[in-house]
Amino acid sequence: MELTIKILIYIHAFFGGVGLITGIGSVIVKKGKPLHRKMGKLFSIGMLTSSILSLIVCCFPKHHNIFLFLIGLFTIYLVISGNRALTFKNKAKADLTDKITSGTMLFFSVIMISLGIFCQLNSIENGILFTFFGGFGFYMTVKDFIYFRNLSEKNKGWLSKHIGKMIGALIASITAFIVAGLGIGNIITWITPSIIGTLYIIYWNRKLKSKTVKTIKVQV
Repeated sequence: MELTIKILIYIHAFFGGVGLITGIGSVIVKKGKPLHRKMGKLFSIGMLTSSILSLIVCCFPKHHNIFLFLIGLFTIYLVISGNRALTFKNKAKADLTDKITSGTMLFFSVIMISLGIFCQLNSIENGILFTFFGGFGFYMTVKDFIYFRNLSEKNKGWLSKHIGKMIGALIASITAFIVAGLGIGNIITWITPSIIGTLYIIYWNRKLKSKTVKTIKVQV
């Protein structure tokens, strides 16, 4: 049994490494070009495979870790939702897959927040982290449903959503490398990548809004 788990962990780490390298590469290269798309696909494959394997490992005896399990689900949501955002370029209505993806993460976000509150009230480890990531997931999924509802008016927001979700998944990859790969597991290393990634997302959102305003002025 332990040998099987060890093999799964090695495969998990390998695909996590693929996701980390290609994720950073997709940020560096020019957006929308063939190289960016190829790296994006490899990033998605790497992160999904690594996250699914982490869910499996967390279910084995002596390896139960509800926090890592929920973070694995969060990463899967970010990758799937980030790729689904691209489909909104050519559609004006969210389909069942979009709603199930966001709805499932919304459900688990509420669980994470509840666990966070319970842990903090009972002085149990990881309480702040449960609350932080649960709150982050809750915020993102609620924004998803607001976007779905106003899609006909905000159809051009698909690129912003794609960048935000994929950067979120990259943040998860970097955090996992620091915590699991380098063995640095304090609260600062858990939260810092999220803060830096959020600032990067804000930068891109402003850049996209600036381009949109310029385009409107040219059309007028």
